[in-house]
Amino acid sequence: MTTSIIKNQNQTYDLGNSDLRLKDIIKTLPKECFKKNRFKAWTNVAIAVLMVALGYVSIAISPWFLLPFAWIFTGTALTGFFVIAHDCGHRSFANRRWVNDLVGHVLLLPLIYPFHSWRIKHNHHHKHTNKLDEDNAWHPIRPEVFETWGPFRKAVFEGFMRNRLWWLGSIGHWAVVHFDWRNFKTKDQSSIKFSVAVVVLFAVVAFPLLIATTGIWGFVKFWLLPWMVYHFWMSTFTIVHHTTFDVPFVAAHKWNEALAQLSGTIHCDYPRWIEFLCHDINVHVPHHLSTAIPSYNLRLAYKSIKENWQPYLHDESKFSWALMKEITDKCQLYVTDVGYITFDEYHAGR
Repeated sequence: MTTSIIKNQNQTYDLGNSDLRLKDIIKTLPKECFKKNRFKAWTNVAIAVLMVALGYVSIAISPWFLLPFAWIFTGTALTGFFVIAHDCGHRSFANRRWVNDLVGHVLLLPLIYPFHSWRIKHNHHHKHTNKLDEDNAWHPIRPEVFETWGPFRKAVFEGFMRNRLWWLGSIGHWAVVHFDWRNFKTKDQSSIKFSVAVVVLFAVVAFPLLIATTGIWGFVKFWLLPWMVYHFWMSTFTIVHHTTFDVPFVAAHKWNEALAQLSGTIHCDYPRWIEFLCHDINVHVPHHLSTAIPSYNLRLAYKSIKENWQPYLHDESKFSWALMKEITDKCQLYVTDVGYITFDEYHAGR
């Protein structure tokens, strides 16, 4: 942050004790940002399907030494499937709910991701972004919570962060959270059961068929490894969107919705081919201001946000190994009202 007091739209806001409301920001965005465009939406679907198909062809014909490149490309293209389903989950893909639900379910099938489970949990993240103990995406662990864990769980988590295994994070989240309808409110459980049944049925049919025609290696080659690349990007996008040593997570009584969404969300640039295949999900600040903005309008919205609200924005970052090393090295535990500390600092203070 570059200043503690800014003036915008003929009003003055204090960054530390802000009267800023989310609707103040949304009102400054061009109306075009919120317009759904059927042609753009379905063009993105066509591009995603074409890129995934191209990826699978490349896996099928690549010699062994080119397979890693084919897996990376295909897994990244599959992430594009998820991003379009992400629009569907926020009802920003189509006007009709049944279209959003149908497209969302179909695109998440090869990822074995229950659509309604993800949609409901993800909307909770948007309602409580960077709220300590409430945000259910990639959230920090407080020392007092860490201390209640058993030795094995502590060792796993500490090793996970120290060894920079962030890229496995979304696999655990997928497996633990999204298949048990008891994790959801009673009113949502029928939808959850339906989505779980859809992906389980797909897996029961598709996986044995894939193994029968290509063998166990074919299952690993065509599904498992691209799927792991997809989870690499899921984990990476999620942690980078809201995590750096100077982005605070605050208690509920101090939480300001507008500041959490505007200042607690980080824009990160990735290589252009990744941004293309993933439909600009990295342009994440406008998405947190309003989930009604379709992915193809994120850049237009971000341009406006930078023009009107630049002093609120966190510095942009650029994806690199150095960035991920910094995040995993510095953002290990979180002390309320203080910020992130490392495991070494935690152990030294005991």
